[in-house]
Amino acid sequence: MSAFFSGSETGLMRLNRYRLKHLAEKNHGGAKRALELLSQPDKLISLILLGNNFINILIIQLASYIGLRLYGDVGLAIATGILTLVLLIFAEVTPKTLAASRPESIAFPAAYVYKPLLRLLSPLVTVIDWLSKMVLMLLQVSEKPHENDGLTSEELRVAVNETSGLIPDSHREMLLGILDLEKVSVDDIMVPRSEIIGIDLEQNWNDILKQITKLPYTRIPIFSGNIDNILGIAQLRKILPLMMADEFDQESLKKIMRKSYFIPEGTPLTTQLLNFRKNKRRMGFVVDEYGDIQGLVTIEDILEEIVGEFTTDPTAWHQPFVQDEDGSFLVDGSTHIREINRSLNLDLPSEGARTLNGLILEHMEFIPEAGTSLKINHYPIEIMQVKNNMVKTVRLFTQKILPRQTPKSESTTDG
Repeated sequence: MSAFFSGSETGLMRLNRYRLKHLAEKNHGGAKRALELLSQPDKLISLILLGNNFINILIIQLASYIGLRLYGDVGLAIATGILTLVLLIFAEVTPKTLAASRPESIAFPAAYVYKPLLRLLSPLVTVIDWLSKMVLMLLQVSEKPHENDGLTSEELRVAVNETSGLIPDSHREMLLGILDLEKVSVDDIMVPRSEIIGIDLEQNWNDILKQITKLPYTRIPIFSGNIDNILGIAQLRKILPLMMADEFDQESLKKIMRKSYFIPEGTPLTTQLLNFRKNKRRMGFVVDEYGDIQGLVTIEDILEEIVGEFTTDPTAWHQPFVQDEDGSFLVDGSTHIREINRSLNLDLPSEGARTLNGLILEHMEFIPEAGTSLKINHYPIEIMQVKNNMVKTVRLFTQKILPRQTPKSESTTDG
């Protein structure tokens, strides 16, 4: 009986609360009773300790009586020594170790015993619980309210990482991607202003027609003069029938355009994903505090943060990462730092600048020339091409080169 109380206490406290709730929802009898017991942990502990101490005291009394009757005072000493070893092994260590390794096998059957026992001894358990609280009050120890079993996002991230081998790696990465959305803003994933491709109505109309036939996008920004004078968004599926019917002109283009949708810079991706759904939109322009357009974001960009790359930019003439024979990578300067870190498993700083070009300029504080080499966070970087005041191509080495530690016995100055 002592082993039962000791082992069941460990088993009940060792139960996985989330698995327990899952089993209870499936009408598992032991799980439902265990969940009810654990909802009042103070009364459960009082009940277990009441039973365990009563049995242990009874054991001590019986052993002392038997030892004293058989061998007198010497028997009392022998009984005490043997009883200490027996209780320690068979009533404490062994049952608790077994319950810790198989909590459900011990806790669920025990819950069937504790539920009616708690109902039977409820008055006594209530008195003991009340007395213990009075003692805490005398000691001026305030009782903390029962904490919520819910997980924070960081705790949930740890829990997801701990599921390695239980769920597919691709599913785990998607779950982590969802958790990362709240830390990422639209600024981190937007197509920069300089790379937005659209139709300028101030161009020659024949040139516009040729441009439309070559554009690989289904939604096309329409502007006048420059991107700040954005007029709207036109869908290619609405343009093509007009072109086939030879009814396509500026007036018909303006009729099929949809009003532009704007996103304040710094908007978290979780918020923007909900806003896209609420406003029935798939594309938006990121604007700063002055209303100037800074970039473009689509719902596909946000989804790729969760599931990874599933589309390819058909306008790109090369991949953002090209591995060389020496193991280094040729990287486009406009590539986002988050994409570099995720794809190449690096830890370049991502708090300030968004792109590799911005990171290099922020680090050097001037526009470098081709052939310049530097180290950022111990990663060697060689600038291969600079154009239009931007670092266009760099060679990035993925192995860190840490500074050599000078032994204390060596002199740090030249003779």
